[in-house]
Amino acid sequence: MNFQIATLLGQDGLTNGAIYALLALSILLVFTVTRILLIPLGEFVTFGALTMAAMQMGKAPKLEWLLLGLVLIDCALDLYQQIKHHIDRNKMKKIALKLGYAFVMIGLLNNLSLAEIPMACQVLLTLCLIVPLGPIMYRLFFQPLADAPALVLLIVSIALHVAMVGVGLLLFGPEGARTQPFSDTGFRLGTVMLKSQTLWVILVSIFLIVTLFIAFERTLYGKALRATAVNRMGARLQGISPVFAGKATFALAAFIGSASGILIAPITTLYYDSGFIISLKGFVGAIIGGLVSYPIAAIGAVAVGMIEAFSMFWASNYKEIIVFTLIIPFLIWRSMNSHHVEDDE
Repeated sequence: MNFQIATLLGQDGLTNGAIYALLALSILLVFTVTRILLIPLGEFVTFGALTMAAMQMGKAPKLEWLLLGLVLIDCALDLYQQIKHHIDRNKMKKIALKLGYAFVMIGLLNNLSLAEIPMACQVLLTLCLIVPLGPIMYRLFFQPLADAPALVLLIVSIALHVAMVGVGLLLFGPEGARTQPFSDTGFRLGTVMLKSQTLWVILVSIFLIVTLFIAFERTLYGKALRATAVNRMGARLQGISPVFAGKATFALAAFIGSASGILIAPITTLYYDSGFIISLKGFVGAIIGGLVSYPIAAIGAVAVGMIEAFSMFWASNYKEIIVFTLIIPFLIWRSMNSHHVEDDE
């Protein structure tokens, strides 16, 4: 291996690691606030990439009908609650706004020349279509079970992942897709040409990570989410809604997942079921952070990306095994240093 090959592998590893770091932070965020391991996070990645690809081919993405269906179910449940208890005008306005948003999205996607609009508008439409799926899914599948044991939440998360994979096959088909790169320019570093899309991935990932850090350390809503993560009952007594916290974290996870899919779609071909492996590698980074530490999880995710890239050179047939084997020593170390209830008693 010479310097040029090492630089190319390092470029690929850093690109993949940046995406894994975003997904690891999303997994940590959702888990610490809601105690839910968000297994379907990878589906947001593939939905974002395939929706963007459909727009660039001039097709209205069929995901709009999934959004409409979930919104109708959500509004029907809210309306039932209003009729059963007491009709609140503000909540009725929210129901009307949800329905209006879904129909506006369908109208835009079916009347615009999607292949001809600027790429920034395509990205915005993709995010506007996918991000609302996060809080709606929390409302429908997890909010009624918010106080259930963690094992029950994990089972529901796995079931939702399986369902979303099937929905992805139904909506997008078995064919893979790529999108156009944000920029075709390159930058030369010595004898190595750096891809502009790689720089986009790294810069946007750093921006999102720093923004999340500032949001959770400096803003009122971020502190409210952290309070919910520390003590749900205490946060509720202080007027912080765990329901709001759950929906907000799922919205952030959907945003980060779909944005990650948009970023990597020009680099690699994604299929309807590609998201699980991608999110699983982010999960390895989250485990390295102990599902607690954001900085360690981000560093671990970048390390996963680098090890994966160099494994493709030395042992390409075993790269997945090498990556997922990384989790074993950290689990053993965590297990040896944890205090069990029996020991405390």
